[in-house]
Amino acid sequence: MGRESSAGLRGFGLSVALAVLAATATAEPMHGIAMYGDPALPPDFVSLPQVNPDAPKGGTYRWGEAGSFDSFNPFVTKGRPALGISALTVETLMGRNYDEPFSLYGLLAESIDTDEGRTYVEFTLRPEARFSDGSPVTVEDVMWSMETLGAEGNPRYAAAWKKIASMEKTGERSVRFTFNVEDRELPLILGLRPVLKKAQWEGKDFAEATMEVPIGSGPYVLAESELGVHVTYRRNPDWWGKDLPFNRGQWNFDEIRYDYYANPQAIFEAFKAGQLSAYREANVSKWLSSYDFPAVQSGDVVKAEIPHGRPSGIEGFVMNTRRPLFADWRVREALILAFNFEFINQTLNGGLLPRIPSYFGNSFLGMEPGKPATGRELELLEPFRADLPPGAIEGYALPVSDGSQANRKNIRAAAALLEEAGWTVGDDGVLKNAAGEPFAFEILLVTGQDEMASVAEVYIEALKSLGISARLNKIDDAQYKERTSAYDFDMTHYIRSLSLSPGNEQLLYWGAAGVTEPGTRNWMGVNSPAVEAMIAAMLKSPTTEDFTAATRALDRVLTTGRYVIPIWYSDRSRLAFSADLKYPERIPLYGDWTGFLPDTWWHEPR
Repeated sequence: MGRESSAGLRGFGLSVALAVLAATATAEPMHGIAMYGDPALPPDFVSLPQVNPDAPKGGTYRWGEAGSFDSFNPFVTKGRPALGISALTVETLMGRNYDEPFSLYGLLAESIDTDEGRTYVEFTLRPEARFSDGSPVTVEDVMWSMETLGAEGNPRYAAAWKKIASMEKTGERSVRFTFNVEDRELPLILGLRPVLKKAQWEGKDFAEATMEVPIGSGPYVLAESELGVHVTYRRNPDWWGKDLPFNRGQWNFDEIRYDYYANPQAIFEAFKAGQLSAYREANVSKWLSSYDFPAVQSGDVVKAEIPHGRPSGIEGFVMNTRRPLFADWRVREALILAFNFEFINQTLNGGLLPRIPSYFGNSFLGMEPGKPATGRELELLEPFRADLPPGAIEGYALPVSDGSQANRKNIRAAAALLEEAGWTVGDDGVLKNAAGEPFAFEILLVTGQDEMASVAEVYIEALKSLGISARLNKIDDAQYKERTSAYDFDMTHYIRSLSLSPGNEQLLYWGAAGVTEPGTRNWMGVNSPAVEAMIAAMLKSPTTEDFTAATRALDRVLTTGRYVIPIWYSDRSRLAFSADLKYPERIPLYGDWTGFLPDTWWHEPR
C-alpha cells in the first residue's frame, strides 16, 4: 500500500494541512480521549471503576438467543452472524468505558494523538499486542482493516471511511489518519474499529458470509459450534491483554456459550430448567407474576433490577415512508392517534411502564415534550422552519387516550386527519382514497415475537373503527432480515437503542442515503435536510452545551416526523440469573447494556 494510502476521497485543503503540521509540533500522545473535555481516568488507573478488579476467573456462562446463525463474519451485510464473534474474539484500538458518556482508553493502541480541532488522529500500537495465533498486530493490519471495512464491510463503516483523506504509516507501530471534514467524533470512531488479521483474508472475498472464524486478538477464541444451534467460546490462556489495567476484572468466565432457540418463550423455559445462566425479562407483568418457579423459591435463581441513565431510545411500530400510503405526516399522526397506548400498556404491563416520549427521552439529550424550541435549539431549527413537520418548533407531545378500549376522542381526531389527507369511509365501511383504493397494509413480525404480536392484534382491531384493514404476518428470521434489509415491508417492529454519545451512527439510522441504499438502519426512510443538518451540528459541536442543543433539535425533528408509533420503555433492566453469578456493586452509567453482562460478571460457587 506504500507509505501513504489515499481513501480516494476529497482532497484535504492546504490551510487545514498546514494547521495539522503546526499542531503536530506540540501535540502530546494521550492514554485516552473523551468526546468533550478530558477522560475521567488518569494515565495510571489500575482498573475501570465499575469492575471488581479481584474477580476470580472460571466457570461457564450460557445465554439463550432467538433465531439462528449462518456466518462467522459479523462485519458484512450478508448472512446472520453468530453472537459473540466481534465482542469476544476481536479487539479495537481503544476500549470504551461505559461509566462515562463517551470516553476511550488504550487497548491495542498504547496511545492516541490528535490536535485541538481533531483534524487527524494517530495511534501507536502496543508492542506486545498479539493475535490469537501468536502473530503481532501490525500497522498493516490496522490500515487493511480500516480500508476493507470501509469499502467492503457493513454500511455502518462506510461513512467514517469516506471522511478520511489519507492514512499513513508514521512509524513501526504508529499510523495516522487525516480527515477531510470537521467531525470531532472521528478519532473515537476509528478507535473503536475492529482490527482483523490482514494475512487471513488475502485472496478471499471479505464481503461474503463465511463460516471461517476471524483470527482476532480478543480474550476468547471460538472453541465449538453447531450451525444455527450453539456457539462456544473459551478464554484464551495466552491472551496478550489479560494484564492491561483496562481489562482487569473483565472477561472472567472460562467459557461463554450462546444457545439458539426458536423464540423467547423457549429461551425462558430453558432458563427455568437450568440450561441457561441468565434471562433478561422485558415484560414487567411477567416479571411480577411468572418468577415463582422452584429455582427462584430455593434461591438458586436470583432476581435483580439494574438501573441506568441512558436514553429511552425508540421502540414501536415503524411506518415505511417509501410506501405512498405512509408518505403523508397526517396519515402517520392518525395511525399514532389510533394506537391506544394506555389501554395496551394496562393490559400487558399493568400500566407500570412509561411511554417513550421521544427518541432521546429519559435523558438530558431529549426534547421537552409539548414545549417550544428556544435558544440554541431554535437557532438550529429556524433555517428549516418552512419544511419542518408541525410541532417541531411549536412543541409536540404524543396523544394520550382516556384508557378505555373505545379511545373515541383520539379515533375522531384520527378520522379527521385522514379525511384531510384525502381518505374517506364509503358506504361499505372501508376507508378509501380518491382513486377508490382501500387503506390496507401488513404488519410484519418475526415468528416468536409473541408480545409484539399481541400488541399488533389489539391495534389491528382498533384500526377497523377507521375503516382500515391491517393484517399480521409472522415470518422466520431469515426472511425477516432479507425483507427489512431491502425495506420490503409496510409496518414492522422497530427498536433502536440510543446512547448518551450519539454521533456518526445517527446518519446510518436516519440519513437520506438509507432511503435507497439497502442494509442501513433507516427503516422508516427518513429523508430530511433538517435531520442531516442537526447531525452535522452534533458532530461539529465544540462544547457540551452546543452538542446537547443539536441533539435535542434532532430529537424534535425525528419525533415530529411521526415515523414510529412508540410503545414503552423501562428505566431499569430486569435480570434473573443463577445464584452462582456475581456482578460488581457499582453499576455503570449505562447499566445493563454493552460492557456489563457478561463482561464484568464472574462465577462464584455458593
